[in-house]
Amino acid sequence: MSTDLKSSGSNGSLFRRYLRTLGPGYMQSAMTLGGGSAFAALFAGAAFGYQLLWVAPTSMLLGIIVMAVVSWQTLSTGKDPYDALKEHVHPAFAWAFAWGGLISSIIWQFAQYALAAAMLSLLLGIEPWLAGLVALAWCIPIGLLYGRGGRVVRFYELLLTGMVWFIILCMLVVVIRSGLPKPGAFIAGFSTTVPDDWNGVNALGKQTSISSTVVIVSGLAAAVGANMLFVYPYTLLRKGWGRGDRDVALLDLLLGMFLPFTIAVSLMVAASASVFYYGDAPFVGSKITPRAAAEIFAEPGRLGETVGLWIFGLGILAMALSSITMQMLASGFAGVKLFGFKEQSTGHKLFTLLPAVGVLGAIWWSELAAWVPVPTNIICGVFLPVSYLGFLILNLRKDYLGRDRPGVTSSAMWSIGMMLAIAAITGGLVSVLVLQLPNFLDQLGVG
Repeated sequence: MSTDLKSSGSNGSLFRRYLRTLGPGYMQSAMTLGGGSAFAALFAGAAFGYQLLWVAPTSMLLGIIVMAVVSWQTLSTGKDPYDALKEHVHPAFAWAFAWGGLISSIIWQFAQYALAAAMLSLLLGIEPWLAGLVALAWCIPIGLLYGRGGRVVRFYELLLTGMVWFIILCMLVVVIRSGLPKPGAFIAGFSTTVPDDWNGVNALGKQTSISSTVVIVSGLAAAVGANMLFVYPYTLLRKGWGRGDRDVALLDLLLGMFLPFTIAVSLMVAASASVFYYGDAPFVGSKITPRAAAEIFAEPGRLGETVGLWIFGLGILAMALSSITMQMLASGFAGVKLFGFKEQSTGHKLFTLLPAVGVLGAIWWSELAAWVPVPTNIICGVFLPVSYLGFLILNLRKDYLGRDRPGVTSSAMWSIGMMLAIAAITGGLVSVLVLQLPNFLDQLGVG
C-alpha cells in the first residue's frame, strides 16, 4: 500500500482517500483529451447539433469497463500486465499490447504537434515551425519528469490534473458565452438516438452526405487508445497501489477519467452546435479544425476574440500538450518491456523522447494527414481488440487471479462489458477498412 494512503488512517472515507491520492485516472483523461477528441467533438456538434452528446459518455463507459478489469488484475496480483499476458495467455497478446502502445504513441504525435503548433501560431502570431519548437521545449522536460519518482511523480500527476480542469474551465466559458439555444435538445442529446445523415454541399460545391452511424461507431471506438491501455497499469504500479487500493482505483477511473472526459467533450460539442448547427456560421461538411473553429468563434457578432480565440485556443492547446506528454510516457514504458531496458536507463529515456519526432508534424502535417490516419487506425485497430481479448482471458484464469477471480455472476457481467468494448473497437476498424481504405489505396495508385 502506498504511503499517502497509509497516512489517511484506517477509518478515512473512500472519497477522502481518493482526494489524497488522485492521479492515474486524470492521466488517462489528459491522454484521451487530445486532438482526436477536439476534432470529433467539433465535427459532431456542427453536423448533428446536440444529438450525439450521448456518444462520449457511452464510449468512455466502455473504456472504463476495460480499465476497471485491468486495474483489478494489476492491483490484485501486483504483476506486470505485459508479463501476465505473455505467461498466462500467449506472447502474441503481450506483443500486441506493447507494440500497439508504442506505435500509436509515436505516430499520433505528428497530429498533436500540428495541433499545438497551429494554436500557438494563431495565438502568438509566429511561424508554425517555431510554434512547434515552443511546444517541444515544453513537452520534453515535462515528459521526463515522471521517471524521477517520489514528489516529482506527484507533481506530474497534479500538473496533468490541473491541465484537465483548465481545459474544462476554458470550454465552460466558451459555452457560457455561446449559450445553449435549445436547452431541451441539449438534455435530450444524452439519450441514445441515431440522427439522420447530414446532407449538404461540401467545400468543393458538390452535394455530399455524412453518415451519422459512421460518426457514432468512430466515437465509440476511439475513447480508449492502445497507448492509454498500455500505460495505465504501469501508472498504478508506479504509484505503489496494491490490493487494498482497488476501490480507490475504481473511483479514480470514474471521477478522474469518465467525468472530466465527458464534461470536456460535451462542452465542445455544445459550443460547436451553438455556433454552427443552431447559429449562422457556415458548415460545409468538411472537417472543422480547432484553429478554423477558433477563428470563426472569434469573429465579431459571435463569441469575440477573448473567448473565441484566447480562451478556446488555450483550452485546445492544453489538450494537445497534455496528450503529447502522456504519449511520451507510454512510449518509454513500451521500450522497457519490448527491448528489456531498465527503467530510467538511457534506453528508457530515449524511447520516452522518441515521439518527439512528431514535431515535424508542425511543418508537414498537411502533407502527412492524407497518409498517416488510415494505416495507423488499422494497425492500432487490430492491436487494441487483441489486447482487450487478452485481458478478458486473464480475468477468467484461476491460475492468474486465484481467489481474486470474479464469481460466476460478476464474471459474466464483466465479460459482457469487455465483449461490448471489443465489438465497438472492431466496428471502428471495419468502418475504416470499408469506408477509408479504398480512398487511401486510390491515393497510392493501388487497385
